[in-house]
Amino acid sequence: MKSFRSEVSMSLRPVSQPLHQQLRDLMLGRIESGEWSPGTFLPSETRLAEEYGVAVGTLRKALLDMAAEGLVQRRQGKGTVVSSHDSDAVLFRFFNLRRADGTTFHPESRVLDRARRMTTPAEAVALGLATVSDVVCITRVRDGDGVPLIYERIMLDAARFGSLLTAPDPLPNTLYQLYQTEFGASVFRAVEKITACAANADCARELGLELGTPILRVHRVAVDYNGAPLELRISYINTKAMHYHAEV
Repeated sequence: MKSFRSEVSMSLRPVSQPLHQQLRDLMLGRIESGEWSPGTFLPSETRLAEEYGVAVGTLRKALLDMAAEGLVQRRQGKGTVVSSHDSDAVLFRFFNLRRADGTTFHPESRVLDRARRMTTPAEAVALGLATVSDVVCITRVRDGDGVPLIYERIMLDAARFGSLLTAPDPLPNTLYQLYQTEFGASVFRAVEKITACAANADCARELGLELGTPILRVHRVAVDYNGAPLELRISYINTKAMHYHAEV
């Protein structure tokens, strides 16, 4: 078994980096490699501290940092488990819409179309693809409380996610969980750009709005643990019954 010091020297971490941050990076590497897959319980704190040659308190601080980032979840009396996208706590990290009264809800999705096409230049940049690449484009509507709230297009690298053109059928409501379980692709964080726009013909038809109604446009790029883009999602949001919520 490698000692902690030998692993740090191999990883070329800067010596100025605090020890608990070095531990966090080393343990994240084991998640990225698939050694600790989503839903897996980590070894005990005592065992990990011995393996890395550090104090339990230092190891615990690294785990607390990882829990704050959503990488792992601390379960009282059970231990620490690698986060998976089947829990509400993780899902709501990426769903920032709330009802008018501030309460959360689970939207239901209706897939309108799945198609393979060539990427646009802007899509290629967002997904880190070559200019001449194919994407899988999923078009769907998300309903909440019986009302169409979101019209969106989701773009994915066809070379990796091409099977989504036909399977599974129907597509599940929570795509991030599907990426994780079927493709080994875990969404770690997302970068969003929010602008106001007017509903075009497609949005107006699917959201039951008048043409030109003001709506929100959310441009989201979801990335994995290494910062590599996994998904580009353009969402058009009917804000009559809900609002965008963010804590900074």
